[in-house]
Amino acid sequence: MAILIFALVKKGPGSSADALYKGPGETNLDLDSPENTLFLDLNDGRVVIQMRPDLAPFHVARIKKLVRQKYYDGLNFHRVIEDFMAQGGDPMGNGTGGSGVNIGAEFSKEKFVRGVVGMARNENDNGADSQFFIMLGDARWLDNQYTVWGIVSDGMDFVDGIKIIDSSTVGTREYNPDKIVRMQIAADVTE
Repeated sequence: MAILIFALVKKGPGSSADALYKGPGETNLDLDSPENTLFLDLNDGRVVIQMRPDLAPFHVARIKKLVRQKYYDGLNFHRVIEDFMAQGGDPMGNGTGGSGVNIGAEFSKEKFVRGVVGMARNENDNGADSQFFIMLGDARWLDNQYTVWGIVSDGMDFVDGIKIIDSSTVGTREYNPDKIVRMQIAADVTE
């Protein structure tokens, strides 16, 4: 079963999460730019996620790569716990799979509150891969243990509508999770 990851990113004097970020391979990165805006399409509507390369540059880069490969399209939310979180991104559909590339921890001081998007991981701090979760409520016990890489800026009502999943039903007829219809980087959308 996957968990999450986090990392401390040092900022220079006068830096701010609302300002421009200079990270690995990126310069003057605008956090609100289409390049850092992720569209998560569900059956009920579109969720907009502002990615946070200022907090987790390697996680954001990995998410972008997987999104552009259409990796997430059609995958399900295999673990959804009421008032806690909705987890997806596993090609196996049961919490045991991933893309095969681990990402090192990028823990930060961001809090795990409603709307925050974090990266699942195994028991190893550096064991994140492709699975992510969206917070449905506050879970401060996750602070400094998992990587925050984004926040929902629009469409949280659609996230709230993701079907609660009883993990004991995985592999049975009763198991019918909601799916990710499509994920896209806003900069790539031409519609």
